[in-house]
Amino acid sequence: MTTASAKFALWDLGFRPFYLLASAFAAVSILLWVGQYTGVLAGHLRGSIWHGHEMLFGYTMAVVTGFLLTAVPNWTGKPTPRGAALAALAALWLAGRVLVLTPFATASAVANAAFPLAVALAIGIPLVQARNRRNYFFVALLVLQGFAVLAFHLSQARLVAWPQGASLQLGLDVVLFIIAVVGGRVIPMFTNNGVPGARATRHPMVEKGALGGVLLLIATDVVPVPGGVVAALALLVAAVHAARLWLWQPWLTRRAPLVWVLHLAYAWIVAYLALRGLAALGLVSPLFAVHALTVGAIGGMTVGMMTRTGRGHTGRALVADPAEVLCFVLVAIAAVVRVFGGMALPGFYLASVVISGACWSAAFALYAVTSWPALTRARVDRKPG
Repeated sequence: MTTASAKFALWDLGFRPFYLLASAFAAVSILLWVGQYTGVLAGHLRGSIWHGHEMLFGYTMAVVTGFLLTAVPNWTGKPTPRGAALAALAALWLAGRVLVLTPFATASAVANAAFPLAVALAIGIPLVQARNRRNYFFVALLVLQGFAVLAFHLSQARLVAWPQGASLQLGLDVVLFIIAVVGGRVIPMFTNNGVPGARATRHPMVEKGALGGVLLLIATDVVPVPGGVVAALALLVAAVHAARLWLWQPWLTRRAPLVWVLHLAYAWIVAYLALRGLAALGLVSPLFAVHALTVGAIGGMTVGMMTRTGRGHTGRALVADPAEVLCFVLVAIAAVVRVFGGMALPGFYLASVVISGACWSAAFALYAVTSWPALTRARVDRKPG
């Protein structure tokens, strides 16, 4: 007789397929990027453009989708797509990953732009039904992401005079704001729940300054602003986010990997903002700032949230096992090497790309392999989802 835990449950809730797809893709795509960067491979989208597009609109969007499709039912009491509808969303995401490597530019543009819009619809319906106005902004951000990826492809096809880098920056800005909002909601709560004696707090003025500062910095990516102004703003916002993190008491989390991984990821936001300020003054390369955000903040936050929410929604204990802790450590090493390796030792730059890529790929390959059983089987506590 088939037990509940042995039931195939991949399509029961959004985090299941999208966390698996995201982790497998993260492992493979970075290996392809390293091969492309070192000249071993060649791709349809060349160099850093392909790399940036796929890690932002491919990997990161998959994790965001899995999180939102799982969180919205908790926020609203209304369902998000499951079964065939969820499989169709996953197929649309996969189509985007395949088509971007083919000469079929129009089909690639349609698939990649349609995906965030489809996710916006999938979460927008239950949010509106429940009148959950507090989270409507997620729908707007997903629509904005759809326009960003469409502009990227139209620029790639030379149909509009729009820099591809501007689309990538806009997409990163959207993700940064999502992390700032979600991190502010969950990190203090997870800290207090998971660390005995912790008293992580949120100060209203710091919260407004942190989120408002990010929005102001995003505005500088839309409206041309002198570099000195961008630098001053970025450094000021970095200080506000550092104060926000300090209020969450990160020094108390060292014995709780599911918590410290999120604190460490958020610290990379502070590093990104500081490096962006220095880059605006011409003191460091903007690439180091970008990778502080992408490898450090996005990589750390996504692997941490996938692990914690995956455990919670499969009915398992909220304690990271050794393999999961190793994933956290590998992503942290990847970020440190990618950002500070080439910065400290310019002659080490190529090696830093290879080592960082290897650590990243190993981390997400390990996550995909070890999480497969839990993400494809029913909850161990026999609850739905």
